[in-house]
Amino acid sequence: MKQLSKFVSGFVVGLIGFGLCVGAFHSTLMAGESLPTIAVDNTPINRSTSGLTSFAPVVKRAAPSVVNIYSTRVIHFHGYNPLLNDPLFRQFFGNPDGDDHQLTRPEHILGSGIIISSDGYILTASHVIADAEEIKIAVPGNKSEYTGRIIGVDPDTDVAVLKVDAKDLPAITLGDSAQLEVGDIVLAIGNPFNISQPGQTPTVTMGIVSALGRSGLGFSGYENFIQTDAAINPGNSGGALVDAAGRLIGISTAIESSSEGNEGIGFAVPINLARHVAERLISGGKVSRGYLGVHPEDINAGLAYSFNLSTENGALVGFVEPGTPADKAGIKAGDVITSFNGQAISDENDLLLAVADCAPGSKASVKYVRDGKEHSVDVTLSERPGEVTENPPQENQTDALDGVTVADLDSDARSQLQIPDDVQGAIVTDVAPDSHAAEAGLQKADVIIAVDHHSVSNADQVVKLCNEAKGKYILLKVWRKEGDFSGTSYISVDNTKD
Repeated sequence: MKQLSKFVSGFVVGLIGFGLCVGAFHSTLMAGESLPTIAVDNTPINRSTSGLTSFAPVVKRAAPSVVNIYSTRVIHFHGYNPLLNDPLFRQFFGNPDGDDHQLTRPEHILGSGIIISSDGYILTASHVIADAEEIKIAVPGNKSEYTGRIIGVDPDTDVAVLKVDAKDLPAITLGDSAQLEVGDIVLAIGNPFNISQPGQTPTVTMGIVSALGRSGLGFSGYENFIQTDAAINPGNSGGALVDAAGRLIGISTAIESSSEGNEGIGFAVPINLARHVAERLISGGKVSRGYLGVHPEDINAGLAYSFNLSTENGALVGFVEPGTPADKAGIKAGDVITSFNGQAISDENDLLLAVADCAPGSKASVKYVRDGKEHSVDVTLSERPGEVTENPPQENQTDALDGVTVADLDSDARSQLQIPDDVQGAIVTDVAPDSHAAEAGLQKADVIIAVDHHSVSNADQVVKLCNEAKGKYILLKVWRKEGDFSGTSYISVDNTKD
């Protein structure tokens, strides 16, 4: 069975991204290092070229900028040290902890990176240098190694910036990933399996852009991958994906594979994202993202039907955090956001990417639909805050939807599940795994607070409204606590009988 592979020791790992809020390469500068000079070429690729027999000129242009990265971190673990059996060792060092001791071992991580400025700034993946105590960098054509210094790391996007003390390094030219099209030829350049030793030319593989804007891979809330069939293998992590002109248009990040090797489905972060993040890391050491304060949902056929929407495009607001920019602007649960800063919003991911890219304090225009009418509002974004469903009590259960049981809320349920006093409804105590409700996403410990737009305060009301529902779908508004998140969302349950 295929799985999305995330590699650690010299392997490729997932990377996430988002679009740009105020133009292709603008960012908010903070106090920090001065931005380096980075070469950018926005010229569209020539797609009419025919009869190409070699990519050697492209490789000669781009490969010298792709480096090997060797990082070392210390792993701490408990274990048995055989030296403690040596009486001489015990005489000098004793055995205060018995047979179980805190031991350490070095872990060596192999990856790749890309020189983006001649004075030594290097882009790579953050997992390649995570918790590193030593970073060594080898440049093609130069057998000596440089010591890398971490300028900034953004775990949310797996992007990191390193710096070496060197001059006149072969910096790559950046392209514009927004101009990519499916079918464009791309080359992946890196150091898979540590084949290219220090000073040697990196490995090059060729493919095409298989898809754009890939998301839903489960790494994080921000995903906007370039998919390619160019061979990406362990050690390519942080390496370059270049176009047919030799310009950097992505960073190799992940593969989908059943064997942890290349099977023709690889992913890369768009360079527009990587540069955007890099500029913020260089100028301020961190990336600050805008925060709207809504929990969006994708719109499926059931939700479109229940909200009387003509299309499934847009992001349905399931919950609005009190006191946030969205709340202050009057956005409410049940609104469908269709545009953010002039960018059409087709789903939840579009909205998350668009908002996260904007700087805190910036203003954004939001268009949304409420009760069939379009509204527009300007919102001043704040800064995104730093980033267990428990078993419910088993009480007298009442049949509701097929395969679902509910119970009245009481003080024990509120205390155990930390349900606020202002949340009224019925708690879900069981969901049959093969039911329509389970398929739609209803879970044990959810609190049903509305059925088909009618508020409910107890289990009997839920049962009554569900039994009376005549439509193709039953729309449930539920309150849910998952980890640090608690709030409302919408679930549309198929009301047809099997």
